[in-house]
Formats: sequence, C-alpha cells, structure tokens
Amino acid sequence: MLMPEPDGGILARRGEIVAALTAALPEGAVIHDPAETRAYECDALTAYRCPPLAVVLPRTTEEVAAAMRVCHGFGVPVVPRGAGTSLAGGALPTADSVIIATLRLTGVLEIDTRNRFIRVQTGVTNLSVSAELEPEGFFYAPDPSSQLACTIAGNIAMNSGGAHCLKYGVTTNNLLGARMVLTDGTIVDLGGPEMGPMGLDLMGLICGSEGQLGIVTEATLRILPCPEGALPMLIGFDSAEVAGECVASIIRAGVIPVAIEYMDDVCLREVERFARAGYPDCQAVLIVEVEGSPAEIEDQTARIRAIAEKLNPVEFRVSRNADESLAIWKGRKSAFGAMGQIGDYLCLDGTVPVSKLPFTLRRIGELSQEHGLKVANVFHAGDGNMHPLILFNANKPGDLERAEAFGADVLRLCVEVGGCLTGEHGVGIEKRDLMGVQYAPEDLAIQMQVKDVFDPGWLLNPAKVFPLEASRAHRSGG
Repeated sequence: MLMPEPDGGILARRGEIVAALTAALPEGAVIHDPAETRAYECDALTAYRCPPLAVVLPRTTEEVAAAMRVCHGFGVPVVPRGAGTSLAGGALPTADSVIIATLRLTGVLEIDTRNRFIRVQTGVTNLSVSAELEPEGFFYAPDPSSQLACTIAGNIAMNSGGAHCLKYGVTTNNLLGARMVLTDGTIVDLGGPEMGPMGLDLMGLICGSEGQLGIVTEATLRILPCPEGALPMLIGFDSAEVAGECVASIIRAGVIPVAIEYMDDVCLREVERFARAGYPDCQAVLIVEVEGSPAEIEDQTARIRAIAEKLNPVEFRVSRNADESLAIWKGRKSAFGAMGQIGDYLCLDGTVPVSKLPFTLRRIGELSQEHGLKVANVFHAGDGNMHPLILFNANKPGDLERAEAFGADVLRLCVEVGGCLTGEHGVGIEKRDLMGVQYAPEDLAIQMQVKDVFDPGWLLNPAKVFPLEASRAHRSGG
C-alpha cells in the first residue's frame, strides 16, 4: 500500500511543532519521544507501520481544538485515532503527521432513560456504554466483535455494526448527536436527542466519514430498554451454500431475528480447539438469536425451525439456559482470536445482498483455490456483512501480496453481486484503491468536493479512502 512521501518541510520543523503543541496542551498530553510514538505506528492492520511525528492525548474537546489549531497553523496532517482496532489501516500515520487520539476522553456526561439517550465522550469503549446503562435496564445496540476495546469515536468513524445490527441497525441508526472539532479548531454541535430529520443530514455525513471531516469528541447515542428475554439457537449444516440459503430463507419469510451469525468449517475447527464451545463437526454453523416475550420467542423459534428443517440441518440446538446461551455465543465472540493463534490472516469486510450469499460463498471457495490460500468465513449473515479471513504467512515472501490480491478479488465480487466494499470496517488504505470499482470518477469527485468544504487543506487523514491519484490535486492544494 503506497503512502505519500512525508513533507520534508514539516519534518525539518519537528522541534518547533512539538514545542507549540506542548505549550498549548497540559503536561503529559504530548508524546514525541520516537521510542514512545512507535506504539502508535499502526492499527490492527499491522502489515503497514510508520511512527508519527507526535501523538496528542487530550482529555477535553477544548484540548482537541487547541491541538487542531496548532497543526492547522503549521499545515501538519492529523490522523484521528480511537483505540486503534481498525482493520483497514484507518489510523495508519505518516512520518509528518500528528496523531490526535481520543483514548482519554472517557467521561459519561448524561444518561436520560426517559428520553432514551446517553451522552458520552467518544473515548469510552463500546462495551462500557452498555455497562453504564445495565443498572437502568437499558442497553446500546451496536456491538462490534472488538467491543471490549473499540471506542465510540472509532465506531462513529467507521459506522460500526456488530452481531445485533440486523434488528437494531448500525452506528448511524443509533447516533443522535455529535460535538466535533473541525480542522481549524472550530467546535460545532450537530443533531441532538431533540432534533428531528430537518435540513441537511449532517449526522449521516459524519458517521462513516473515517476522520476525513473532523474529530468527534462527544456523542449522543440512542439507548433501548433491555428485551424481556432472548434465546440463541445453533443450526449446523453439511454445506456452506445451504447455510447461506437458510439465512436468505429466514429473511424472505419476514422473520427478523436480533442476530444471524455464520461460521464455516475452517473457522469452526479452530474455534472449538480454542474456546471448547461444543459446536458440531460440520461445514457451517448459524447462530440465530431471537428476543421478546416468551410467546414471541416461541413463535419465532418455531418459524425458524420449520425453515431450517426443510434444508436438512445436521443439528438444530436451542439454548435451554443461560450457560448454554453463553456457550453458543462464546465461540463466535472468540473467532478472531482463535484464528489468530494459527497464523496471520487478512480480515475483509465486503457486504452482499442476503439472496446472493449462497453464490458468493461458493465463488469465494473457488477464488481460494485459484489463489492457493485458505479462507475462513465468519460474518454477520443477517445483513450480508461478510468477514472472510484469508490465511497467509507474513514471513513468506510474496504471501502478503497474494492475500491482498485474493482479498481484492473478493471485494470486487461483493460489488459485482450488488453489494459494497465495506460494511463496518471502513475503507482506510485497505480498500482505497478499489473505490473505483464501486464508484464512477464523477461520484468520487463529488465526495472529494464535500471534503474540500470541511477540510480545504486536506490535513485530516489525507491519504485514506480516496485513490491517491484521484486525490492528488486536492492534497497538493491544486
């Protein structure tokens, strides 16, 4: 993945820039020792690394604004960073950039269960939001697999989803308002719990913008009452395509579970070895969860059973108690860690229409043979958000490039069948050069014009999302 050459003029003024940042911010808020900045040289796409010029760790919106003003004055690129869990290189710095991280923005500012919202600083982790709400009998719906570590800032940047997004939607469906710092340090407030859909949909623009338009420091989030009950079931099949057909059949029947998750045999073997979740030995497993009153759960479970049994499942297991529910979900929540124990993998994030799941799974298997690399499929099947894990050996010359070529073919496939390049991981640098597969040059030009409005100098994450050649004139001020 190519990145622009660092600006020699900025590197030459490094000491001056660090001094200005240090003067503008409290003690301990600026990291500039090269040994310490190395901790921020990459995100979860670890194949690419570059220590930044400096790292800023603010505790307030005003401190973020102060740092942005300094960087704007020097013309220094800024890379916004949450917890660094991005799998698309969204927080990869360049040598001439300053990272502004939200990790110390951890305040819970307001909880209003009557009006169903919570207002937080965006450095709080996803899981901690629901933990704050649990005593009140409420929860926050988006639940990415990395929810223990990932922050609300990153969730907003990438429009993250999770297992339960089938019923409740992704971040954009649960984000009511935001406080954001623009590139010149201006602080703006957008939306809010009392705001209806009026005027330009700026919240829809900001959510999923990958740090291209500003840094969100506070967020107002929609919260929901905890359901009366929930029940997961596990369905095993001897064919990946048939498992995909089961998902499509459930959705076609008008049944909307809270979650439908998919794991194939490659993933199942490693998950079982790692988590001992008690999964069956088969080609594919679906985890389907329904919720509501006892009568609603019973009705939905019966309808799903009827659909699945027409497809001859290897096993249809309904949880009988809390321990069995935890076991069913334990393996799915452990999947990425389990796969990481056996070697390196590239995690993709293409999305396809649910009706195209059977064909897409078959074609991914064929591409695996063509590229000579194994793939494990584990994903949010209910909304077609696929996460193929391409297995490779990072220490073997050429293997990373083969994995990337395989991944590019998978993402092209997603677009060809009517889907898109990303569901929740974002574009970052990983899919940057594939944007032309999904968008015409005119479409990309309009998107870049929007960035021009918010960030005329292209100082915010300037080498991400848009193909470098397409954005060259914007980045150079032409």
